[in-house]
Amino acid sequence: MKRNFFQVLAVSCAFLMVSLICAGNSFALKKRIIFGGGPAGGTFQVVANAIQVYKPVKEIPEFSVRAQSSGGSVENLRKVDTNKMQFGVVYSGHVYQGLNGLMKNDPNKYENVKAVAWLYGAPAQLIVRADSGITSVKQLEGKKVGVGNAGSGAFANCELFFAHMGIWDKIERNAMGYNDAAAAFGNNQLDAFWLFTAFPSGAVIMAAQTNDIAMVDLNADAEASGFYKKYPYFSKLYVPAGTYKGVEKDVPTFQDSTLWVANASVSDDVVYKLLSVIFTEEGLKHMVSQKKTFKNMSIENGVNGIVTPMHPGAEKFWKEKGVLK
Repeated sequence: MKRNFFQVLAVSCAFLMVSLICAGNSFALKKRIIFGGGPAGGTFQVVANAIQVYKPVKEIPEFSVRAQSSGGSVENLRKVDTNKMQFGVVYSGHVYQGLNGLMKNDPNKYENVKAVAWLYGAPAQLIVRADSGITSVKQLEGKKVGVGNAGSGAFANCELFFAHMGIWDKIERNAMGYNDAAAAFGNNQLDAFWLFTAFPSGAVIMAAQTNDIAMVDLNADAEASGFYKKYPYFSKLYVPAGTYKGVEKDVPTFQDSTLWVANASVSDDVVYKLLSVIFTEEGLKHMVSQKKTFKNMSIENGVNGIVTPMHPGAEKFWKEKGVLK
């Protein structure tokens, strides 16, 4: 009787080990794809998380998507270029600058970053207190300003615009994420903070709960200084009245396009498959359910703002959809 018991136990253990090995091999066969997002409080991270958690993406048998936080656009550009991230969210302007060796203090050319799809327009936003009297970037001289995370698109575009306006070296710069900047602003540790993200921003909403806020008309500064002529990938838009508590008029500003990008070595099939899953009626509804910022994502807008080479897998997808010739 004992012998039969131990025989059964041995067979059961052997079966369990084989099952675990097979499961392990099956898991190992599922390639992990890293999708670079951004800092907490920003929309970049929402993009990566939204794609990671979407059920049809999770059910793809060949690969899995893992969202990874980052400093933002510039960090994603560099990590996607070196394939440390296979996908990422990067501003169109940074893809263009990186391709052509025009990045600030960085002559390298980032030629392995290929556009996949347009996601949304990212506007510049500069938040000040309603009673500050600040109506132009030039009035920030000597002020404490949150300028975005070092390595982020927000920081890079803040430096680009403020340097263009001759104010970058005249402010007390504080490199920090949006939520941290909103908290510091609420504690009177900052006079203003800059964002380069879709609206409404949770960080600005948080700031408006503790302070009466105002937004600076950045378009006026941009037009008067020739900013659009020098950097033609930026375009004018308005932050609509009522977007934030206490801001009751449309506020003119400027925007860049936010792109989904891929490393050039990512399989065409992987890029095509993900686009085929996300750019469906159900996939787009899922994206909007994660954040209303994505309401303009569509087949029709899929290649907007792309001025650099596309990934071949994306080219195939968009040509089949009739939006790319």
